[in-house]
Amino acid sequence: MSLHKPPTLADKGLFIEKAYIAGHWQNSQSCRTFQVFDPATNEIIGECPECSVADLERAVSAASTALDFWRQYSGRERSLILRQWYELILENKDDIATLIVWENGKSYADAAGEVLFAASFLDWYSEEAARIYGDIIPHSNRDISVHVSKEPVGVCALITPWNYPAAMVTRKAAPALAAGCTVIIKTDGLTPYTANAIVKLGERAGVPSGVVNVITALEDTPRLGLAICKSEAIRKVSFTGSTRVGKILAENSGSTLKKLSLELGGNAPFIVYDDANMDTAVACCLKSKFKSSGQTCVCANRIYVQDAIFDAFVSRLAGEIANLQLGSGFNKQVDIGPLISQQAVAKVEEHIHDAVSKGARVVVGGTRSHLGPQFFEPTLLAGLDDDMKVASEETFGPLAGIFRFSTEIEVIRRANNTKVGLAAYIMTNDLGRAQRTSEQLRTGMVAINTAIISDAPVPFGGVKDSGLGREGGKYGLEEYLELKAVMTAKI
Repeated sequence: MSLHKPPTLADKGLFIEKAYIAGHWQNSQSCRTFQVFDPATNEIIGECPECSVADLERAVSAASTALDFWRQYSGRERSLILRQWYELILENKDDIATLIVWENGKSYADAAGEVLFAASFLDWYSEEAARIYGDIIPHSNRDISVHVSKEPVGVCALITPWNYPAAMVTRKAAPALAAGCTVIIKTDGLTPYTANAIVKLGERAGVPSGVVNVITALEDTPRLGLAICKSEAIRKVSFTGSTRVGKILAENSGSTLKKLSLELGGNAPFIVYDDANMDTAVACCLKSKFKSSGQTCVCANRIYVQDAIFDAFVSRLAGEIANLQLGSGFNKQVDIGPLISQQAVAKVEEHIHDAVSKGARVVVGGTRSHLGPQFFEPTLLAGLDDDMKVASEETFGPLAGIFRFSTEIEVIRRANNTKVGLAAYIMTNDLGRAQRTSEQLRTGMVAINTAIISDAPVPFGGVKDSGLGREGGKYGLEEYLELKAVMTAKI
């Protein structure tokens, strides 16, 4: 029995079961398709084209042709199009949120928040498009003047993940288009419809034919990834996903020397010092850990709590977790939706079984839900140590694991004992302690007394195996630009 009726859209034209190449919504040349499922019910939502390398090559050709004129648009002209795109997303925010819940499963509140987050990148980069400034440099020879300009890097391939099917499209496409680049978006095979709706609105906003192209695929994704890496015409790849795949893309892109932006896995430490405000720490931990059912790369994965407040914190957090409502995201009272796949559920179970076998205890949850095979009860584990899988692997699910620590030096050492370094959280009322800890944590981002880690003007990205480059802000725009120095002699 279904958990909900199939949703309806106010604008049915936003549900598109096609790829988008050279300004046309179309099937793959092979006419092959793949099915997309609702993770809450496992019912089929629809089908999308299983695009091949031949389809990708057509998209690259279209983007290359469009680059010749798109890069000639003034920054102000590109700005006005991006601004109109932003306005159209806000006008259609309910339909886009519905598509996110339908194919991704996250709660409606999370989906609605993602729509506004996605729109914010178009808003911000619409303002930056007209402000790509160069430099005048004094040459050592007084008879030569130098100016440095910034030019679009060229055709870009944007490979987006399933966990933020709207926001990751705009976080990549908005700066690329603002810079004058053209793009091919390879969407995740689990969540193609949200991105199609976003791109449809871009089409209505006046994005010219060929400037944005969308390739959909599930089974052929590895072949497409390799072809993207080997393409001489594609000059940049932006990828959000696993560290394993990011390394494969980096290795295969070596022969064509592309620019790379890789936003990869995380294992975020969430450090609660004994002087922290308990209400703030619990609220931030709950939000960071369980947002989007725990399926974000900046989720609190290792929660370190100092000895003096350990028991009180566990008790408070357990009470909050027990009150979270699990169910279909279309029920607007729901906090936690289904996980994206049964493999995701199996990983959560694996981490729980491993921890319990090594002495951890389940405080709340710990089991699958009767609601369906992809629902898992929000879970709290205590009594963890660093030998358990949850300490070294990103769970990517609704599992909060609490570790005890004694000293500042100890917790910083343990927090840094990982191959990745994306985000970290610090809860403390001691300014000196906050500064010392944030300086010593080897991560790309640190949040102090807040769970909010991402915003359109802020550089997002990590160090070590968490990737290369940054998305967001002026730094994200620079990722799509090349420098050109022009020396002019006086004659």
